[in-house]
Order: sequence, then C-alpha cells, then structure tokens
Amino acid sequence: MHAPLVADCSQIAGTVAAPRLRELRALPLSALRREVPAQLDVPATTAGIADFARIIFANRDIQPTWDQLMARATASPADVGAMLDLSTILQLAGERDQGLALQADAIARQRHYRRVVGTGSGPRLLAIVAPGDLMASTPVDFLLAGWDGELDLLFVAPGDPPLQAIPEHDVAILAVGESDANAPVLEALGSRIATWPRPMLNASTAGIVALGRDRAPARLAGAASINAPMARRVGRHDLVAQATSFPVIVRPVDSHAGAGLARLETQADVAAYLDRHDGATFYVSPFVDYASADGRFRKLRIAIVGGRPFLAHLAISDHWMVHYLNAGMDQDGAKRAEEADAMATFETGFARRHAEAFAALYAAFGLDYVAVDCAEDRDGRLLLFEADTAMIVHDMDPPATYPYKAPAMRKLFAAFQAMVDSRAG
Repeated sequence: MHAPLVADCSQIAGTVAAPRLRELRALPLSALRREVPAQLDVPATTAGIADFARIIFANRDIQPTWDQLMARATASPADVGAMLDLSTILQLAGERDQGLALQADAIARQRHYRRVVGTGSGPRLLAIVAPGDLMASTPVDFLLAGWDGELDLLFVAPGDPPLQAIPEHDVAILAVGESDANAPVLEALGSRIATWPRPMLNASTAGIVALGRDRAPARLAGAASINAPMARRVGRHDLVAQATSFPVIVRPVDSHAGAGLARLETQADVAAYLDRHDGATFYVSPFVDYASADGRFRKLRIAIVGGRPFLAHLAISDHWMVHYLNAGMDQDGAKRAEEADAMATFETGFARRHAEAFAALYAAFGLDYVAVDCAEDRDGRLLLFEADTAMIVHDMDPPATYPYKAPAMRKLFAAFQAMVDSRAG
C-alpha cells in the first residue's frame, strides 16, 4: 500500500511490503562483521538516502539493489560504501537496530563518503554528519535533487578526536541535528567550526542546540508574532508533579513522528501514560487548540532557506495530532485542492501574513537552513510545534495524485542549491 508522504525518514518503514522485510531479515549480515582495512585518504562511494527512499516509497522491489550491494560489501576487499548503503536500506525498511549496527561497522572503518550528484561537475559540498538513525542529520540528499556536484559526508561521532584532516571542498554544511545523542558532537565541533577554512552553511552549533523543544520557545519568547508554547523537560518521576494545568502534551525526549506523543487531560491520564511508556525523560507543554473554524486541524511543514520560507506540505486532519501519513490526503480530493491552493498562493498569502514571524525565526537561530512544523493559532499568530534542521522535505509524491507538488519542491530545492552555489562561488 502506497503512503502519500513521509513526515520524516523513519515513517518510510511503513511503506515496505512484509515479504521484502522477511527477505532482508534472512540475508547474512554477519558476513559483513569482519575487519576491513580503512582507507582514510580515499572516500568510499555511497548512493546516499534519497535514491533508496524513492524505491521503497514507490513500493518497487529493493531486492536487486540489496543483492548488488551485498556482493560488493562481502567482496575482498570489501566495499565500505556498500556497507553504509546497506545500513541505510535496513533503516528505511524498518530494521533500525540492524541498520545502526551495520552503520557503526562502516563508520569504524571509514568516516568519509562521497556521492556524485548529477554530472558531478559542480561545487564540492561537504556535509558534517553524525552517526545515528535517519533523523540524526540534515537529509541533504533530498535537497540536492536536480543539482550537479559532489556531496561528501564526513561522520563525526561522540568521543572522536578533534578534526584535523578535512577533505577538500568548496562549501560545507554543519548537518548534525539537535538531539541528546548529538549534543557531545556539537559541543566538540564548536571551536573547530569557528575557524573553518571554507564557507559553511549553518555554521552555528549554538543555533542548532537552541532548536531543542524546551530551548526554542525560550529563545522565541520575545517574538510577539509567534506562539511557541513553553515546553519543560522533566524526569519520569517528576512528570506527575509537573503536569498540573491540563490539558498537556507529553512526549519522550528525542522522539519524532508522533512516537509517544499524547494529550493528557487528568492526573490519572499521566499515570496511565507512564504505564505505557518506559522513557526516562519527557517534554511536557500546554495543549493549544488550533482547530480552524471548520473544526479541522491544519499543520504546515515549511523550510526556511536563507531566511526565505517555502511550503513543503500542508496536512489537514480531523485529529489534533496531524501527520501527513495519517491525514488521508491521498484519499480526499478536497484536501489536496486546498493544499494545491496553499502552495500556489503561499508567497502572497501565508508567507506574507507571517513575514514577521519568519524573520524572527531566522534572526533567533541564525541558521541558513531550518524546517519548521507549524500552524496558525486562533489569534492569527504562527503556532510553532517544532524547528529542526533534520526534518525531511522531498519530491517523492506521485505526480498523478499530487501534480502541484513537484513545482513547489523544485522551487525549494533550487533555492537551497543556489545558496550552496553562491557560497561555493
């Protein structure tokens, strides 16, 4: 069954057919667990995330691709880039733990990977990324659709020695996303980023750290055009005491795509929630009823490129917890017509109404690229749910159902690529 859009990479797993999952589980991953000499001076070749995601998202057979990669990864000498690609496919197919284990094996042997994009004749873009799942770093691959150049990935893990040898490049992007797992990486990179020898996008570790769910509202507290509900980070044993003014929204720290997200109405709900969730730390924030006049909830994903907003999608749902996957957009022509109109009129409509808010977001974090999930509250302000550099925006929706999506995404991608080219130039 085809899913209309993924809110982030982790949700692609739901689009994979069960028989293919069984085939992937049966493959001899243990064959890859052996020593592979590192070639630190030569980057390993990777296909990245986007191409594999397109195959899986379109429900095409990934098995031939997997078999080719397995042959390369188990050859002598082994192809470390193929190992990294296998780890990506495993995660996209819902095999997160196996994928992360294989990724760790690959990164232990090689930290530097290269993907040729298009003709490869354009600038050399170096993305500094963190190990982890598909939400650990900015999914730059998707933003480069239609571009020509080279994308290098340099993995930096917690505890790694300071970066010394930096691959040759024209422009870099700090693609490490905000999370507890990435906090040590961002802290370690801070001083190195300040003296980076080439132009760099998102060259602010402090700006990325400030995107945390409890930190972003505090940084935006003075922006009258933005409604950013304050979130408190609380331990498991403090949740009952902290959740006192109902209704509240609770979610585990570092969760995405609605995992563990719940609206709680009473103290009894809090106790029942803790019975269902084993997390040690949670975010708790007040629930804001953002239903429109028709009773429906509308959530937008907007990418801000160099301070300019671009609409990636509009999800319309009867439920307050809105994700594109659960909104039924592919089954409702009226919803798609509204989204098409929102994209066609975005610059003169939503973006113009909230120009002050987008300017405030750009000024608050100082990042060249960031995405936000947001809505409009009942007072007409921009209601911010989340800001992150690791949200996915993509062009994988079937054009027959969503003919209006491709032009909008091309415009977004072109803006990002123009920014890269300009800094490289």
